[in-house]
Amino acid sequence: MTPLGPVTRTRAPAAPPPGRRVVLAALAGVALGAAGCSGRTAPAGHPRQGAPTQGSPSHSGSPSPSPGLPHTTPWRPTSAEVQPAAKLRAVQLVEAIGTWAAGHSGAEAARARVAALGLPTGLVGQAGPLLPMTDAAALQVVDAQYGGILSRSASVLVVCRQWTRRGGKVSAGGTTVDVRLSRAGADWTVDALHPAEPGPAARSLASGVRTVLSDDRIVLPPAAVADLRSGQVHTSVAGAMLALARTYRLEVSVVRSGHPLDVFGTSRPSDHPRGRAFDVWRIDGHAVVDPATSRGLIERFMRDAADAGSYNVGGPVLLSGGGPGQFFSDATHHDHVHIGFRT
Repeated sequence: MTPLGPVTRTRAPAAPPPGRRVVLAALAGVALGAAGCSGRTAPAGHPRQGAPTQGSPSHSGSPSPSPGLPHTTPWRPTSAEVQPAAKLRAVQLVEAIGTWAAGHSGAEAARARVAALGLPTGLVGQAGPLLPMTDAAALQVVDAQYGGILSRSASVLVVCRQWTRRGGKVSAGGTTVDVRLSRAGADWTVDALHPAEPGPAARSLASGVRTVLSDDRIVLPPAAVADLRSGQVHTSVAGAMLALARTYRLEVSVVRSGHPLDVFGTSRPSDHPRGRAFDVWRIDGHAVVDPATSRGLIERFMRDAADAGSYNVGGPVLLSGGGPGQFFSDATHHDHVHIGFRT
């Protein structure tokens, strides 16, 4: 991606003030924590626990987990974010749709939870894999990063894991949701949801892709795993991941699906949907967005990404050198490092 240009959007009605939103969410018992669809099966009673979040989760008010499902925590942005209110709005919606206790599932119950947030209930119809036909679900947001942020519009990519229970069977999966928002005054509202569509798994995969999938120094969320298994990700991406993993432990947020088709605010195609890019939100256990993370670490990582073949490396630090336009920085990339390829 490259620095963002202006975009015109239709303003949505203002959301309730922050204080009222908190009260409504509490009254509705909005379920917290994250991941988006059924997938691999875990033994009943032994689901995988959600990955730690980079925000500041508050345990007070967290619902007790349904039997057989892990306890999850709400993901909350820190003050280091460019627009923390936009991320909070997006995450609250995904958490509300994707988590429920037994007896509270179904679209009607989800609409009630969304209405309690003061958001349009029609968004439930766009939730797709966030709302499978199961008895109960626990959702844990892994990370929320920008797909784009402008003064009055935003794309927040909510990366999540989800555990579902149907009968006595617990399944683990997840998705990434491109949440589109608009701003009216000081408040953000959600306009649309675009869940990831990785596509079916390929019959065979390149050896580099298979190695990435088995490398424990490359942490991949569910949608990214599905992207790689689909066979629609270029080998340049897999090669760069493996090269970087020799030096760093990298936690990937987005690869192909769940990302805007165009560079946000422009008509220029993004490298992500073409399988030519990946984003990293945490390096060696340090979140890119965290001011305490060493700038030197991020700079070294970005330069090593360029050395691994990337023509387009973006992050919170504007680096000198490299080829024309090889390094860039803007508000969207304040919270992650983008690594793109021509082929």
